Amino acid sequence: MESSPSKIFWTTMRIADNNEPIPKKLRRLLLTAGFGELDLERKFVAIKMHFGEGGNLAYLRPNYAKVLVDLVKEAGGRPFLTDCNTLYPGRRKNALEHLDLAYEHGFSPFSTGCQILIGDGLSGSDEALVPVVGGEYIKEAKIGRAVMDADVFISLNHFKGHIETGFGGALKNIGMGCGSRAGKMEMHSATHPKVKEDVCIGCRKCARFCGSDAISYPRRKAQIDPQTCVGCGHCIAACPVDAIYSAFDEENEIVGAKIAEYAKAVLDGRPHFHVNLVIDVSPLCDCFGASDLPIVPNVGMFASSDPVALDAACVAAVNAQRPNEGSLLAERLRERREHVSDNATDAADSDRSGDEPNDHFKVVNEHSNWIAQLTHAKKIGLGNTDYELIEV
Repeated sequence: MESSPSKIFWTTMRIADNNEPIPKKLRRLLLTAGFGELDLERKFVAIKMHFGEGGNLAYLRPNYAKVLVDLVKEAGGRPFLTDCNTLYPGRRKNALEHLDLAYEHGFSPFSTGCQILIGDGLSGSDEALVPVVGGEYIKEAKIGRAVMDADVFISLNHFKGHIETGFGGALKNIGMGCGSRAGKMEMHSATHPKVKEDVCIGCRKCARFCGSDAISYPRRKAQIDPQTCVGCGHCIAACPVDAIYSAFDEENEIVGAKIAEYAKAVLDGRPHFHVNLVIDVSPLCDCFGASDLPIVPNVGMFASSDPVALDAACVAAVNAQRPNEGSLLAERLRERREHVSDNATDAADSDRSGDEPNDHFKVVNEHSNWIAQLTHAKKIGLGNTDYELIEV
């Protein structure tokens, strides 16, 4: 039997005639969408978001988080903002630098009304092993322990493009974002970490943190045995000169499916709610150290208890927009038109490729396959791709 469409509530970024401030409009959206029905009394409530990478200005302002925090506290809950450390070198690869950057970007107890906890601890190794019911690629997900210790889970997501998965929304923020360093390795890589020998200084710190005794120094440089390595990623965090890195060599479709399975591990068995802000829709993820011109105008704010339908609705909403002049999307579309007009054979090939002409995310990141997240998430019972859009 087919399930009924999930309800997605949304509102534009216009303040209209009543001059209702955006934070109040977001609050009204959340309450209309059923946020107030959550039992939060004396519950630990994880609010998962992205604090932005250094140099990137597309991340969500702390003001949006405060709306959620205030609602949780009014209902007697105990909220905290959370994210997990990154797999790649940068300013979010350990909890101390991660917190420093969050504070620089305006996230603090003073601006949001609650504390920040980095979900997988100081070096990304504090994880809980969580079964994935119905998982095809992942049987036991490695999730940041603080995320799993919460009684209720809420995701606050900046909806934008992504080079691997096409778009980054609720599923990406939950699945990839809540994975520990080992979990991110499992999703991103089909192999083991690599060593840049010209960068390695032979300090042997990586070997001290290796979870499987897989690192040796035959030429005074670190070398990782692929047969012994279990992909825990601890060496990446331990290296003081960023000489060790993940190969990021998994197929994009499988990355999307693994993200869905990790998201299911995070959400199964506890109350959850999700918010997508389709604003500043940059072509690349907030993990990049820069933010490009948004590819479309700001669309609005969306909320639902179904993260799959929520992402599906936001993809459609973005694809319905006209490209921003001067954006990467407009540039790629112009290049396509010029290429087709110059070569009729190429035009026929383009028609046979299966690409929809208004698939903005595919145009911007042509090697991505964004539908993989959604179809696999529906397949494993995480949510629905059919939805009813209700304007607030």
